[in-house]
Amino acid sequence: MEITTQEFKHGDLVAVKGRVDSATAPDFTKALEKINEAGRFKIAVDMSELEYMSSAGFRALLASQRNCKKYNRGELVLVKVPERIREALELAGFTELFKTFDDPIEAVGNF
Repeated sequence: MEITTQEFKHGDLVAVKGRVDSATAPDFTKALEKINEAGRFKIAVDMSELEYMSSAGFRALLASQRNCKKYNRGELVLVKVPERIREALELAGFTELFKTFDDPIEAVGNF
């Protein structure tokens, strides 16, 4: 798994590449927490190059979303979600919890 973070005026763009599973989810969680600890709560997660995400990855997204929305500080949105991962999110009932975008610039501009 590879994570790259870009900081913009209105929010952060986190690009995830590869697989987020039980072995890599803790690193993914730490990357999201690091952004929150820096006082930034508007995060767009670009999943265009993501091959797989396990329930551990979904939990990381959910925890970060909860932290971002606390006290109405911001939110976490998803960008370019691959079809298989979108289906898994739907099965888990998570699609209602996250806004999704097809373009990273549009997602960050949403903030």
